[in-house]
Amino acid sequence: MQRFSLAIREGANSGFYRLGAIPCRSRSAGPTPVTAAIPPSPLPPYFLPRPPFTPDAEAAAAFDALFDSACANGGEIAYALPWPRWQFICHIADTREVILHGSQNLEITTFEPRKSSDAHPFGDRKAVFGASDGIWPIYYAILDRARHPMSLCNAAFRLGLADGSLGTPHYFFSISSNALAARPYAPGMVYFLPRATFEPMPPVNSDGRVIHVAQWASLEPTAPLTRIAVGPGDFPFLSEIRGHDDDTLWARAKADPDGFPWLDEAEPQLP
Repeated sequence: MQRFSLAIREGANSGFYRLGAIPCRSRSAGPTPVTAAIPPSPLPPYFLPRPPFTPDAEAAAAFDALFDSACANGGEIAYALPWPRWQFICHIADTREVILHGSQNLEITTFEPRKSSDAHPFGDRKAVFGASDGIWPIYYAILDRARHPMSLCNAAFRLGLADGSLGTPHYFFSISSNALAARPYAPGMVYFLPRATFEPMPPVNSDGRVIHVAQWASLEPTAPLTRIAVGPGDFPFLSEIRGHDDDTLWARAKADPDGFPWLDEAEPQLP
């Protein structure tokens, strides 16, 4: 039986991130580093694939021109294109040397390294953290954690393929059920940071499978190239954010560190 381990981000209001294992089937993620068996079957349905998206020549040209203009002029991107905002953000994340950071702070001019507490050495240091994925930072940008205390359990990952390319991004999103019931969403900001000083979380290679988590870190202060406002309607998985009971989640994680995301599939998903 093949086994692998991989890192995912799981956070709370304090900014604490913990790594947990993902019990997968054909593709998946997991961490601490811990291991999970991989039978030859599809990913469980709670791992959400990125919606199909391949910009045509017109869209790609418009996205590139808008981003280049914003970087040249500085300030916030005035987005008025006909394509969904998440597609623009994903296109830039996938094609440019940038790292993205989502925040409820709308006016960050410089990102300073901050010490985080993390079960994995990559995250357990003083650094600026961001993502190479375009959807993951929108999730962080729209959660109003100042008004709605919550814990977060989430992941964004790809598998390395035999030809050296990366597979489809997959995600998992969950927040405290009490917060979810209150619809704790608000406008936020996604920042585009230059990738030059960032390093990726090392991929995990297990039995020929390479798992890539979309987390990057920089040990140096970083000024954003530009930024774009986002709202709840810009997050394509808004209706698929799950709710969890904090005590139950932590009890399950303590009892079974390899059991990410610690779901009872008989439990209904909150709207």
